[in-house]
Amino acid sequence: MQGHDTSLETAPNALEGGSRHICAFFNGMDEHYRVLRSFIKDGFDRAERAVHIVDPEQRADHLERLGEAGIDVEQAMGGGQLEVRLWQEAYVRDDRFDQDAMLGLIEELLRAGGAAGYRRTRLLAQMEWALLDKPGVDDLIEYETRLNHVLPQFDSAVICSYDLSKFGGSTVMLALRTHPVVLIGGLLHENPFYVDPDELLLELREQRPASVGAGTAH
Repeated sequence: MQGHDTSLETAPNALEGGSRHICAFFNGMDEHYRVLRSFIKDGFDRAERAVHIVDPEQRADHLERLGEAGIDVEQAMGGGQLEVRLWQEAYVRDDRFDQDAMLGLIEELLRAGGAAGYRRTRLLAQMEWALLDKPGVDDLIEYETRLNHVLPQFDSAVICSYDLSKFGGSTVMLALRTHPVVLIGGLLHENPFYVDPDELLLELREQRPASVGAGTAH
């Protein structure tokens, strides 16, 4: 991480104005943390709530990198400002992906932030769980699409982080169509490839039984 200063400096202003569903593309975890460092740290500086959903094998490294960014992890977790969940505590509970249950959990997590007095919740999700050999992961794109029906209810910022070194091009292009905002190269952009969720859901359901989710990534 040292020696690099590229970061998401546009995040504070770009997040104003309500819910943001952001798709972030990175090549490897070093770039992931380098770019998102200011997004994460800015939320803590503004006394906003943070929910991070991470690879269980990367939890210790994730907490270490938060500490390197100047975040008092123990205090933040102890006081409820930071909640770190593993994939098995979110996307693949009961060893499978249930998109209805996950949408309910996202709503629960965002609602809890407001109930606890936080103005905004910043949720960061590492999406490589969709590459696991688990039932339901092929519903990834439909889930991402349906999330656009949930998030406008909240003043939130949700970043779905995709490692381009692991996901295939077809999945990346479909994921791109499900997010109104995209983060590439450290810059936030309104996404010209975004498709209205009702329109995209109709398209996806017309394509069944063809696989349209993470199973196309390899």
